[in-house]
Amino acid sequence: MTAKTDAELAALLAETRAALRAERFAAAGARPKDSNAPRKLRRTIARALTEESARARRAA
Repeated sequence: MTAKTDAELAALLAETRAALRAERFAAAGARPKDSNAPRKLRRTIARALTEESARARRAA
């Protein structure tokens, strides 16, 4: 995460949130292939948000 630029982090965050949303709706209809996928996506989102906030704190 530290090697990514701010724009790349924002894009990763948007893509991951969209993927999580899709996973949620897919799981409502049928049994998911990977039951840990939502957890992995949430962790990726948390890592990206943590890096964004750390950069904001360093800049201030």
